[in-house]
Amino acid sequence: MKVAAIQMVSTEHLAQNMATAATLLQKASDAGAKLLLLPEYWPQMGLQETDKLGIAEPIGSGVIQRFLSDSARRLGVWIIGGTLPLMSSEDDKVLNTTLVYNPQGEAVAHYDKIHLFGFTKGSESYEESRTIVAGDEVTTVDTDLGKVGLSICYDLRFPELFRQMGVCTMIVVPAAFTHTTGQAHWEILLRARAIENQCYVLAAAQGGVHTNGRRTWGHSMLIDPWGKVVDVLAEGEGFVFGELDMALLQGIRDNLPALKHRKLV
Repeated sequence: MKVAAIQMVSTEHLAQNMATAATLLQKASDAGAKLLLLPEYWPQMGLQETDKLGIAEPIGSGVIQRFLSDSARRLGVWIIGGTLPLMSSEDDKVLNTTLVYNPQGEAVAHYDKIHLFGFTKGSESYEESRTIVAGDEVTTVDTDLGKVGLSICYDLRFPELFRQMGVCTMIVVPAAFTHTTGQAHWEILLRARAIENQCYVLAAAQGGVHTNGRRTWGHSMLIDPWGKVVDVLAEGEGFVFGELDMALLQGIRDNLPALKHRKLV
């Protein structure tokens, strides 16, 4: 199966971001991809941290969820919907959620970001816990290509999360890594997760300078189970693309059965 990760430079305008996502999803589908991944915060990169509260939706309804469902059904593909803000039990906070839609447009999996990003260096400062409620459940989903593990951005730094997913065909990482942290750690961490879990990793990033002044690292990529980068897009809008080689995956696991050699579980 061919897969694609969409890269965006989202703005504060939901309608504009949806139009961009629709165009890129169509192009990736036309290229033959049957599973498409959107980046973190694709519906909105707000001017203020609290802007996401204004577009938060209840689970199961809303313009963003209808867009994802309709796109999956119209294109006949799996869509892993990056992240969108869902209403939480706290009025001043949201859940940062990945929803998975099958080719019939049905929502079949739901993952709330567990690890919330916090970083300060000079004038650059982020603290997701101010506006986001952390999730607490590890989530995988069975797809036409096998079991897919769901993670979001900062989760990438916590390998124990990925071990709890079990043996996956692919792990997805929708993200909005900052330029500072991405330049230092993004590719290293993605390749490590692919190598240690002996599976494909598909990462969809935000990549450029946003209208709120934030600069994201980009470098969306597909990585094979040996840690080789199959495709990468440094900056700007577009997508990365590739076909999963199941014989390669199984051969790596047969030749170096590290997953069977684990002692600490």
